[in-house]
Amino acid sequence: MNAPSDDFEAELEAEIEAEIDLVVSSEPERATETPASEWLFDPVEAEQEEVELRGLLGAVEELEGD
Repeated sequence: MNAPSDDFEAELEAEIEAEIDLVVSSEPERATETPASEWLFDPVEAEQEEVELRGLLGAVEELEGD
């Protein structure tokens, strides 16, 4: 009976990993090389989002371990 929960956790983990890949591929550290008026996103917010997503991913992985 754990299958539905396992599927949900696996899907959630995959989605979070995809979001992390998206943030990392945006290369927030390189955004500071251009003037702020040309930024498509705030690099500080992108780095904060990555930290939050990695924390969420860790929580999901911990659930899978239970």
